[in-house]
Amino acid sequence: MKHALHQWTWLPVGLTMLAAAGCADRGYVKQADYDSKISQIESRLQNQENRSDKLEQDMQQKFAQYDASIRQVAGRIQVDSMSHFAFDDATLQDQDKPMLDDFAKVIQHYHPYALVTVEGFADPAGSHGYNQRLGEKRAEAVRDYLVSSGGLSADKVRAVSYGEARDRQDAPGKTHDEGMENRRVTLVVDLSGHDEEQRAATAASDGT
Repeated sequence: MKHALHQWTWLPVGLTMLAAAGCADRGYVKQADYDSKISQIESRLQNQENRSDKLEQDMQQKFAQYDASIRQVAGRIQVDSMSHFAFDDATLQDQDKPMLDDFAKVIQHYHPYALVTVEGFADPAGSHGYNQRLGEKRAEAVRDYLVSSGGLSADKVRAVSYGEARDRQDAPGKTHDEGMENRRVTLVVDLSGHDEEQRAATAASDGT
C-alpha cells in the first residue's frame, strides 16, 4: 500500500517557501525557475517514498520468521514488538537479540543514513513518572545494543519513552503476566535526511 499522501502533504509547504524566497530576492519567480524547483521537490519526495517502500519490503522479508508488525506511518517505517521485558525490569532478553541483529544489518547495509528512534513502553502498573523512566531505560538498553553489537552509528540511534501511553498499549490495561505485550520497544526508521547526508558524504569523499 502506498503512503504518498503523507509525504505529498509537505508539497504546499515547499511551494510557499519557494515563492517567499523568490519574492524576497527579486520580487517575483520566473515560471521556468518555479517549474524547475517544483520538479526537484517532486523528485525528492518520490525518491523518499520509493526508499520507504523498499525498506518496508526488505524488513517484511527479513523478519518473516519473527513476531513483528512492520508498517509505514507518515513516511516512516515502524517495526513493532521488537523486544519485550520482564515486569519492572529493563534487561534486554537474549531471545530478542537475533532480531535486533538482523534489523541492524538491514539498516547498516542498505540505509546507513537513516535515523532510528527506539521507543520504550511500560505496562500501566506503576505511576506515570516511574513508567516514563522505565520506558526510557528499556529504550536505552535496545539503543545501546544496536550501537555496541549491531554497529549502528551512535548519532543515528536515539531513545525516547512513552511510558504507559494508553493509545500505544498492545494489551490495553494489562499488567504483570498479562501485560508483556505492553512492556516493549518499537523501532521507527526515518529516511527523510538521506538525500542531504548522502550528498554531503559524497562531496567530502570527492574533496569538494
